[in-house]
Amino acid sequence: MTAVPTAALVQMTAGIDPRDNAATLSSAIARAAEGGAAMVFTPEMSNLVDRDRARAAASIVAEADDRALAAVREAAARHGIWVQLGSIAVRRDDGRFANRALVIDADGEIRARYDKLHLFDVDLASGESWRESAVYAHGEAAVVVATPIGMLGLSVCYDLRFPALYAALSAAGATVLAVPSAFTRPTGAAHWQTLLCARAIENAAFVIAAAQTGQHEDGRVTHGHALAIDPWGAVLSDAGEAPGVQFAKIDVARVADVRSRIPVLAHRRAIPTVTVIE
Repeated sequence: MTAVPTAALVQMTAGIDPRDNAATLSSAIARAAEGGAAMVFTPEMSNLVDRDRARAAASIVAEADDRALAAVREAAARHGIWVQLGSIAVRRDDGRFANRALVIDADGEIRARYDKLHLFDVDLASGESWRESAVYAHGEAAVVVATPIGMLGLSVCYDLRFPALYAALSAAGATVLAVPSAFTRPTGAAHWQTLLCARAIENAAFVIAAAQTGQHEDGRVTHGHALAIDPWGAVLSDAGEAPGVQFAKIDVARVADVRSRIPVLAHRRAIPTVTVIE
């Protein structure tokens, strides 16, 4: 019988210094490998959480020069483990910034890249205001990549609110959906688990959502509760609010079982023209 692979989910409180965050990531990858994980997932903005744009700009560099990415690649190769580096802030060739997810194999090689499609521009009732598009350029393509735990569809944080992306990923073969995040505490408390479970159920796929948590150096507060959810919507692992590494079994056979019982992918139809009657 083929062994069921284990995924490790990292929950961290990233700060404003990429060197410190790189050390945290390296340590978490070592813990994941020691725990027998085939693949480890890290949160959104694993290399840098800093809402001071001027200060952050000095730390956002080209992918080839990023300290956290280099550390993760080295750790992946040293421990022989795949890594979904949730996302990092990188400087693109055109000088603009990207919120970029990467998949790194057990040799430390980059297998896939995905730039966040949906950017977080909102004013919250708490008084918080976010304008991600003022700093970052959105991506242009969705991505699915083969990994040791199955066909993995990539997304980042605010993408979670746009189910059409996940429908496209599952239609392209994704059996696992990555949703690395740095959810704010108010929106996290209201919507985080509900949305993640919905994406799992409507696509009959696993959802793995590594998360930032707690009070960050730049003053923001994130929700935590990194979650692994199965294709039926059952929560397999909840990290609560403390930093650490959680584990969850990802049995791809479960996807086929759920999809055979409720074949939502086979039943999808293109939405026809909407008739509006007033």
